[in-house]
Amino acid sequence: MRHEQRIPRRTPESRAFAERTRVVMNLTARLNALPFDDLEGRRALLAEIFGGPVPDSLTVLPPFYCDHGLGASFGEQVFINQGCYFLDLGGISIGDRVLVGPRVTLSTAGHPVELDERYDAVTHAPIVIEDDVWIGAAATITPGVTIGRGSVVGAGATIAQDVPPMSVVTGTSAVERRRLRPETRATRGGESGQSSP
Repeated sequence: MRHEQRIPRRTPESRAFAERTRVVMNLTARLNALPFDDLEGRRALLAEIFGGPVPDSLTVLPPFYCDHGLGASFGEQVFINQGCYFLDLGGISIGDRVLVGPRVTLSTAGHPVELDERYDAVTHAPIVIEDDVWIGAAATITPGVTIGRGSVVGAGATIAQDVPPMSVVTGTSAVERRRLRPETRATRGGESGQSSP
């Protein structure tokens, strides 16, 4: 993924991320338990989740799920429908007048692809959603992607590369990008190289 960074396990940075995740999970649980018409309470909790005031024109319909909060920023007149997941460690920037359908996932984090490295770090890269974008229901946007101004992402689409401005994209087909390295002895069952039955 472009612009990928890594947080190695068992470091002060990984511990800070884990602690912030714990805080934000508690905040989102409180947000999702509020009565729907408690707009003042919702706005106060969103400010806590995102680490500061959010635009008055931002609408987030619960339930809403977030794992970090401090990496998200919003333009004016943004609408986020129910059941969305923002995994924002790598940063999510949302422009003006963006519409986000229900059950959309914006995921900026992952793990290294190679099996020998997969459990050693968390990877992350930013997602940028430019002005006037509409993301359809249950779409997934992956780390490092920019959705260009005025574009539409069709319902259920999985987006793993940049979308040019003023485009309509759809689809969920799998495309083999590359082959992984063969497993090493350590990943096949320990030092003896024996795998379990």
